[in-house]
Amino acid sequence: MKIIIAPDSFKGSLTAKEVANSIYTGLKRALPSVEYIEIPMADGGEGTMQALVDATNGKIFTKSVRGPLNTSVAAHYGILGDKKTAVIEMAEAAGLQYVNDQTKNPLITTTYGVGELIKTVLDAKIRKIIIGLGGSCTNDGGAGMAQALGVKLLNLQGKDIPFGGGNLSQLIRIDNSKIDPRLKDTEIILASDVTNPLTGKNGASTVFGPQKGATPEMVKKLDQNLHHFAAIARRDLKQDYEHTPGAGAAGGLGFGLLTFTNATIQSGVEAVLEMTNFKEKTKNADFIFTGEGATDFQTQFGKTPYGVAKAAKEVAPNSTVICLTGNIGKKVSELYGPIDAIFATESGAKDLKQAIKDSKHDLAQTSENIGRLIKKLK
Repeated sequence: MKIIIAPDSFKGSLTAKEVANSIYTGLKRALPSVEYIEIPMADGGEGTMQALVDATNGKIFTKSVRGPLNTSVAAHYGILGDKKTAVIEMAEAAGLQYVNDQTKNPLITTTYGVGELIKTVLDAKIRKIIIGLGGSCTNDGGAGMAQALGVKLLNLQGKDIPFGGGNLSQLIRIDNSKIDPRLKDTEIILASDVTNPLTGKNGASTVFGPQKGATPEMVKKLDQNLHHFAAIARRDLKQDYEHTPGAGAAGGLGFGLLTFTNATIQSGVEAVLEMTNFKEKTKNADFIFTGEGATDFQTQFGKTPYGVAKAAKEVAPNSTVICLTGNIGKKVSELYGPIDAIFATESGAKDLKQAIKDSKHDLAQTSENIGRLIKKLK
């Protein structure tokens, strides 16, 4: 018997690797002679770097970069086990964790630190970069990132415009003649399930601006500024990604990376499945265990368990896919088909603090009981 263990993290509680280890611990008690393969997973959001590093025996590094409020922050990035691929979560340099209710302001926050992280991995002779686009506090269209990579965003006086989406209206000309030349030979994959364009009613500012602190007046200004940025890029660079699905991800960082680098957008979970060689490892599997912190009908929209289940059924159509979750939410019946069964792991009613404390034990216990059932039925 062959069992694949490929869960996402339980956010705020366990990393994907810790979840996989807990599932393995429980199953092993009931099924000691089975072949197990652990593949920590993610969907392009928080935890993607850790999951890919863990799945490939890579390493995480720390770099001091300019944060969203133009102060120094310690950002992490990963080099995968092949030593040829890097993974960056943009939130490490420009995430919501760096602002609070008093300081969040998408008119001034910058993605400059993301560009610094890209330069850092280029210095390490990396020429394939996966960038997760979740969790941003910025709305600058990737302007700061571009400036860090050598692009000149010039105002009427021929000087660089200040940081932040609120200053893009000052942009008169883009000069990318000094952009880092190594980018030409670098493959960049944007791991994101956001399909929003840069501007308009479904754009970055309108949809995501308010959660980053934008008032209705600020949303209008930011959207106009991003439209202006796109128009100048269209004129000066002959690049037109304003209405491309995904350009609005991470406050328009998707747009900036598409415009200034050799970037392509890929579903987050699909990118991780590909990088971990999931389908090849899953051939001839009998059972696939996946999971996430909370599961409901939205899991079918780009979340790890559903992506894992669909990929597993492609290469092992007779396999059984089991999802373990801390909480079963609404309309989970919509997930059945690719996912065969869903089990909640909590051992009784408890507060959040206790649930987090017990999560490893509860995962292992639930997995052992499912393993015992498999053993009995086999």
